Amino acid sequence: MSVLPIVTYDDEILRQEAEPVKENSDALQRLIDDMFESMYNSDGVGLAGPQVGELKRLFVVDADPMAEETDEPKHGPLAMINPRIVSKGGEEVEMDEGCLSIPGVNAPVSRPETIVVEYLDRNFDTRRLEAGGWLSRVIQHENDHLDGVLFVDHISFFKRKLLSSKLKGIASGETDIDYPTIPKKAKTR
Repeated sequence: MSVLPIVTYDDEILRQEAEPVKENSDALQRLIDDMFESMYNSDGVGLAGPQVGELKRLFVVDADPMAEETDEPKHGPLAMINPRIVSKGGEEVEMDEGCLSIPGVNAPVSRPETIVVEYLDRNFDTRRLEAGGWLSRVIQHENDHLDGVLFVDHISFFKRKLLSSKLKGIASGETDIDYPTIPKKAKTR
């Protein structure tokens, strides 16, 4: 397994819609393993294909560290291929979110409390999962990445303006990050 560098804020790939994964392969399995390794190395709880430069409808999650502080059920690490949120329910809950592609930036985001998601697991078996709490939030956040949406898109213009200097620092590669990244500035040299 390898630790993949994570694409940072303002890179065009983070704004593109990911393509469906058409088949299982050794390369896909290596990518999933590498994404888990990269997520854990970065102390993350989710990581989407576009965040490692792969425009594939794929993400990995492990919300168990967040659930340890609550009485939420634990699901362990999950790879979700071609996920589709088929329903959202419950109240809108506001919680702070962060992102490995936007390190050091957190902001409150409102999301539905529960979801039902259909996806292929890493064996290409069809799964359906009802999730609440942290797992629901992480899945919604990562699923947004597959549609070119970042968590900062869910906050007000005013709040985004307050974060603008941090966002510019990340985009320019000037922000110190303690895991491997590919800042946009480095890719355009």
